[in-house]
Amino acid sequence: MSASGGNKAIVAALAANLGIAVTKFIAWAFSGSSSMLAEGVHSLADSGNQLLLLLGGRKARKEADAEHPFGYGRERFVYAFVVSIILFSIGGVFSLYEGVEKLQDPHPLEVPWLPIVVLLVAMGLESFSLRTAIRESNLVRGNQSWVQFVRHAKAPELPVVLLEDIAALAGLVLAFLGVGLTIITGNPIWDAIGTLCIGVLLVLVAIVLGVETKSLLVGEGAGRADASRIERAILSGPETRKIIHLKTLYLGPDELLVAGKIAFDAEARFSDITTGINAVEARIREAVPVARVIYLEPDIYVDPAHRGLTTDAIVIKGSE
Repeated sequence: MSASGGNKAIVAALAANLGIAVTKFIAWAFSGSSSMLAEGVHSLADSGNQLLLLLGGRKARKEADAEHPFGYGRERFVYAFVVSIILFSIGGVFSLYEGVEKLQDPHPLEVPWLPIVVLLVAMGLESFSLRTAIRESNLVRGNQSWVQFVRHAKAPELPVVLLEDIAALAGLVLAFLGVGLTIITGNPIWDAIGTLCIGVLLVLVAIVLGVETKSLLVGEGAGRADASRIERAILSGPETRKIIHLKTLYLGPDELLVAGKIAFDAEARFSDITTGINAVEARIREAVPVARVIYLEPDIYVDPAHRGLTTDAIVIKGSE
């Protein structure tokens, strides 16, 4: 994911959510609708989430130093995980609390038409934000389904914004139904039920975001397609005989670590091995551009059928 694409989606969502939050709080103040209050808090939490994503992207650009020799790329994972926690704690829990409170102490809407107008305007603004996120995601999604894109994306910003916008639109529909049924039936219980449904929705989205970003924090390797490209790049030249073992790890959304033990010819000269490793690294970077940190260890492959023979018994011929 390009940083500009992710930032464009985040800024669009931030602008929409700030405007929506203000209108929702105004509607709640005049109408007393708990659904509007829950939605206002939801939009305010989303605005804070987008600010955190922008902050994480900025911190991730810091240069590597002695304390963090591999750089700060994982800052983006950390802030995406914090976003999922905030979405749960502020948005989801507050909405559930407000819904229970309204069930225990129901009261009629004072200005019933105002929440409807605000919700319709909010749906339009959220649709604009979601459209921007979809357009930017399509630039990097490739042939993946939307579920695969959310599950396997290494850059967390676009999946986070996508899920936030989808949850926001779904929440607006639930609030619209709750307020609409309250107006039609005159029973404020429907407003409370709408609020509870919004809370459950936010909790579910937060759980999905938390699980996916936790996986990135723990450390994910290259996907199957990139792993296959790396293996082909290593074995496609005349230098290597076999991949003894290979490990990959994302240091950040745009930086992949590749480490492996590669079998070379037992009679190879040291100068030929170093030249071969350089050639293999160049092919890996060409095949998978995000593979920026590469460590390859030359070795001699010992067939399991000859376990009694160790690599100590095989001497690599030095350069003359």
